[in-house]
Amino acid sequence: MVARSVLAIVVALIGLNGVSLHAFAAQQAALPKEITGKDGAPLVLIPAGSYPMGVPTGDRDGGRDEYPRHVIEITDFYIDKYEVTNGRYLEFVKATNHRVPQNPKNPTRNLWEGIGIPASLADRPVINVDWADADAYCKWAGRRLPREAEWEKAAKGNNDWRFPWGNVEPTDKHLNFNQKWIGEKTLMPVGSYESGKSPYGAYDMAGNVWEWVNDWYDAKYYEKSPDKNPPGPASGEKRVIRGAGWQNETPTVRIFTRVDSDPTIRNESTGFRCAMDAR
Repeated sequence: MVARSVLAIVVALIGLNGVSLHAFAAQQAALPKEITGKDGAPLVLIPAGSYPMGVPTGDRDGGRDEYPRHVIEITDFYIDKYEVTNGRYLEFVKATNHRVPQNPKNPTRNLWEGIGIPASLADRPVINVDWADADAYCKWAGRRLPREAEWEKAAKGNNDWRFPWGNVEPTDKHLNFNQKWIGEKTLMPVGSYESGKSPYGAYDMAGNVWEWVNDWYDAKYYEKSPDKNPPGPASGEKRVIRGAGWQNETPTVRIFTRVDSDPTIRNESTGFRCAMDAR
């Protein structure tokens, strides 16, 4: 009897607020922890919540643009479980006639062979793409580039950590880093480091390749950032890249490291992953 009364009250309140019972039930339904994108890529759920963005308390290694530490609230969203691979990018190129990834300043770092790739490259992250290339792929796949604040939450969850796996110093069991260029074997197949994945199951959030995010770069953005779903600066000259790459050493592979990059640059150390709204 009591349960029926409670249900009646809930239904009445829903009606008063102009929301259907069906819509209410849909809003309350649990989101799946993993989904598959239009391009076949797996995405993991990053649940809504607050987290500390920026340099952890007591850490002295942060750059000036990584302060002040501030608490951000993020709405739930999905992010690619892995960095976008050459294999998936090839399907995009074939479908859209988009230009192939090329390094115009250093052709010796090009890995593609015309409009094609060696089979050994298919599961390695695509490189030699600029911000517009990454943005175009994500839109083609029905997604978007992650915002910087989303990217950092996906990398560390609600924790005040230095790395996606915690505060243990990085080793070659966690990530691909501190390497020299030796061709395609410089890059590791995505998802190679089980010990280095984030709390939500996203791989290679540190190392392998830097990742384009949606935001324009502003060294002082943290001082004026909104507390909820910060969209990033409205304009700028450079874009933010996150996550560090195969050539970087320990201080740089920290979660909170921010780097500004010319959005038109295409090089052998930068790739990307995509994100999408959960609701």
